[in-house]
Amino acid sequence: MVRKLIAECLGTALLVFFGVGVATLMFGFGFDHGVVAAGVVATALAFGLVLLALAYAIGPLTGCHVNPAVTMGALLARRLPVKEAVGYWAAQFTGGILGALLLWGMFNTSPLYSTAKTGLGTNGWGAASDIHIGMGGAFLAEVVLTAMFVFIILAVTSKAGNSTTAAIAIGLALTVAHLIGIAITGTSVNPARSLGPALLVGGAALNQVWLFIVAPLAGGVVAAGMFYLVYPQTTLQPAEEARPPVLGRAR
Repeated sequence: MVRKLIAECLGTALLVFFGVGVATLMFGFGFDHGVVAAGVVATALAFGLVLLALAYAIGPLTGCHVNPAVTMGALLARRLPVKEAVGYWAAQFTGGILGALLLWGMFNTSPLYSTAKTGLGTNGWGAASDIHIGMGGAFLAEVVLTAMFVFIILAVTSKAGNSTTAAIAIGLALTVAHLIGIAITGTSVNPARSLGPALLVGGAALNQVWLFIVAPLAGGVVAAGMFYLVYPQTTLQPAEEARPPVLGRAR
């Protein structure tokens, strides 16, 4: 169990370091990248490709959740027991904070970096949103995007899914979630990814981070409900028997 928690912590830290790192470089420093769309695509691909790689690297050990919302969905789909889910959550939030600290420490050595002005790829609504979306819209977006993402994970890692291509589908799902979500909220779909940077940036980002913890977790609950409706026979098997190779219950 200890190895699983270390792997989940490390995986979440790496996801935050690379994904949030690209987001900060693309949008925080104010460089002239020519087209905003390039930054959106680069950030979306960074998150998706890192998750794809992690799925192959630590999936056989932990299921590679690296996201409390995914763990919520897996718990409700009876992929793992409550005690293990709590351990995963603790490891993921710890990893998110460590990844953000490492990223902040690296950027802080640059004379061009300022925590207040550059930020750290935090999520937000209102003035913190590119389209100035309201709180209700931000909450709805995060629930829907997370539900889509977690549902795909549960589906492709079930007995009905194809285990050999599961990681690819999951990485692409996260990429698509970012393609639409970056302009709306900066895209969380992962409470651990949001909490770490918000703690370091503080201010409005920290005041708003509750939404990016609650909404993705709610999305995980919705995803589990969708999975029950679409794959009832798969969902009803005991937790010990439901052991998909990646992003679910580890073998």
